[in-house]
Amino acid sequence: MRVLVLGAAVSGRAAAGLARRLGHDVAVYDRRADLLVELEAGYEAHVGEWRTDMLAGVDYVVTSPGFPEHIGPIPDVLGAGLPLVSEMEFAAAQLAVPYAAVTGTNGKTTVTSVAAEMLTASGVDAVAAGNIGTALSDIALEPPDVVVIEASSFQLRFIESFHPKAAVILNIAPDHLDWHRDIDEYIAAKQRVFENQSPSDILVYDADDDGATAAVAAADSRQVPVSGSRLPRDGSGVDNGVLIIGGVEYPRPDLDRAYTMDLVAAAEVASHMGATKDGIAATIAAFVPGVHRRTVVGVWNEVTWVNDSKATNPHAAVASVEAFDSVVLIAGGRNKGLDLAPIVAAPSVRKVIGLGEAATELEAATDAARFVAADGLAEAIALAGELALPGDTVLLAPGCASFDMFESYVVRGAEFSRLVLETQGKSDGN
Repeated sequence: MRVLVLGAAVSGRAAAGLARRLGHDVAVYDRRADLLVELEAGYEAHVGEWRTDMLAGVDYVVTSPGFPEHIGPIPDVLGAGLPLVSEMEFAAAQLAVPYAAVTGTNGKTTVTSVAAEMLTASGVDAVAAGNIGTALSDIALEPPDVVVIEASSFQLRFIESFHPKAAVILNIAPDHLDWHRDIDEYIAAKQRVFENQSPSDILVYDADDDGATAAVAAADSRQVPVSGSRLPRDGSGVDNGVLIIGGVEYPRPDLDRAYTMDLVAAAEVASHMGATKDGIAATIAAFVPGVHRRTVVGVWNEVTWVNDSKATNPHAAVASVEAFDSVVLIAGGRNKGLDLAPIVAAPSVRKVIGLGEAATELEAATDAARFVAADGLAEAIALAGELALPGDTVLLAPGCASFDMFESYVVRGAEFSRLVLETQGKSDGN
């Protein structure tokens, strides 16, 4: 069979490698020649602008997340009637072990990694894969005993037989509307995570998120509501200062509602996949939020500086600002076609410093007395230092992608932390 892989970045290269190991004739397309150079020898490579003649002789197409469904190669593939699947579907079809899948607008990486850690702490050979960094195709033929998959809407859009034993929809809010044509298409893609589940499978969701609650209503699997602030009926959450997960009590960590809910959701998944009470408890006790996710950089002159560069959409940014009482917010970047007004409307936001391409949108959504624009991250930090009062939190929660100024949210967050330590660390003699 001749397989065409769309994309030569991490997931595309992994899919091409899997297709070759399965004995297929493999071609790879990418607009960027530098990515194709990184392929191993032996693949037919197509580079530059997409042409329909690249489909000649192709029997099967595997797509990477970088190709929106309504422009470029995807419409041509569908129009030609060729089978089209995501890299995740292509790899999952080869998995001979049970797997879980975690999706949602925000929190996927945390829940995926924590669930895998809970399983590992229980003595189960488990790994986190998918959108989290390790492409599923890289482990599909030699998997551990259990796989926990971070599944994006892009990957879920083109599935066929994908069937997680435990699925999670954490939350749903507008995002990636530069890829999906509208919010309905985005929601429909997320809902595919439970499309092939049966009543013996579980579907975990945040009972406090209206989008997730509505999305799971049509599922055939057993629905498990979770919460970071209460105990939902027939679900898991918080009650009388402790976590109740599957009827078992665990000490509640000192975390905000969002992170608490992430831990509860991860525990439900891990328990269903074979984790023990001790393994779950040990992982909860040891949990530390990931870098660039509401990470405290330092406290100087009674002002706390927090790096949440991972908040790349308004839903995540709102959750971030709501975690603090009084915020000097640094926000902006490259908007993804989303409404930024809810970020600056949060009651805890005292001042807004607009950054990057979206600064004008933020200014339009903020009253003039609370807004100032910055020409770059260094100036934003300097302004924040002047505006912050004792008791404030200076929070980087952009609500936008980083690509107008930085190659990733990781680079943006690292630069924020570096500049804060360099400037504010000196302000009190440290």
